Amino acid sequence: MNPILKFILLALPYFFMVLGVGIYDRVNPELGGIPFFYWYQLVWIFIAAGLTFTVYSIENSEKKNRKAVS
Repeated sequence: MNPILKFILLALPYFFMVLGVGIYDRVNPELGGIPFFYWYQLVWIFIAAGLTFTVYSIENSEKKNRKAVS
């Protein structure tokens, strides 16, 4: 996989969190009594972890393939 694409996958959640303050700078709607601000950030934590794991898995499989070819 292209290293630039890997970087984009890793930087995407942080890019939206920094530039998207206007999106989550509010209280409503609530989800289970939790204001939007908190659950929106919590969702992005899981998205960032998922994207990081995806890039790690791709990198790990490419590393194994390089070792098998050598």
